[in-house]
Amino acid sequence: MSDVRPVKPRSKRPAPLSLRLTDEERQKLVDQAGGMALGAYIKSVVFSDAAPKYRKHRVPPVAEQRLLAEVLARLGQSRTASNLNQIAKHLNQGTLVLDEELTADLNHAVAEVAWMRVTLMRALGIKS
Repeated sequence: MSDVRPVKPRSKRPAPLSLRLTDEERQKLVDQAGGMALGAYIKSVVFSDAAPKYRKHRVPPVAEQRLLAEVLARLGQSRTASNLNQIAKHLNQGTLVLDEELTADLNHAVAEVAWMRVTLMRALGIKS
């Protein structure tokens, strides 16, 4: 009887990671690596305990969530987007009649959009 060894299934290795660098970036990497192979150097830097850790998802503070929820609620309650769409349609068709009611609706829509802009900017931490 012959010696038959069981065949181990090969573990499939993940596809290699590709990174595009400019000539200057590559030269800087080579200089930083010194005599190390580039792959070994990159792994040593990336998997170092000192490597920066990034959160997967930024969790907005509660105040931001409240402001964003308020904007979404207001959008859901108003027909501003639909009304503006209808106005644009009539304007493009040349059938827009500008009366007092439409003027009031337009002023209200402009105020709503301005409020949403300011509130969203505040929620995202952007100063106007």
